Amino acid sequence: MDIRSLIRKIPDYPSPGITYYDVTSLLRNGAGFRALIDALAARYASRDIRKFACMEWRGFVIGAALANALGAGFVPVRRLGKLPGETISREHEFGHSSEPIEMGVDAIAPGERVVLVDDMLATGAVAEAAVTLIKELGGKVEECCFGPAPPSLGARKRLEKRGINVFTLWAD
Repeated sequence: MDIRSLIRKIPDYPSPGITYYDVTSLLRNGAGFRALIDALAARYASRDIRKFACMEWRGFVIGAALANALGAGFVPVRRLGKLPGETISREHEFGHSSEPIEMGVDAIAPGERVVLVDDMLATGAVAEAAVTLIKELGGKVEECCFGPAPPSLGARKRLEKRGINVFTLWAD
């Protein structure tokens, strides 16, 4: 199944010249969603991944299903003030400003192998901040996993310059 065909492209959203990849059209297709999770589970099945750290909200859906398929833990990464208990946070650039994200301080144990999951790779700023949080907790970031990655935004190069392995289902 070509799951790429199930992702709706919305031109000029959120601003002119940008194409938004709407993964919700894939998520609502049962066979397509299963094919996505099966493909990702096959990729990570032999890697002893202990946690899937996932960006809200579409990353939650994909990452939780993937963590469940592999018997691993799910770690939410959210905007500041959205998680209960003690957290650590990092800011990331968001247009011309910055916006903090956070993760629970007890979410990842030192040495745990972690994959960061989100629906798509845009600028890489949020992923970069999340990787910093994982490493601060002592986690070993195996890879960052995304759906599409528009090459025009340069996110893959940004992350790879920092030594972060990046996997995308495809680049447009």
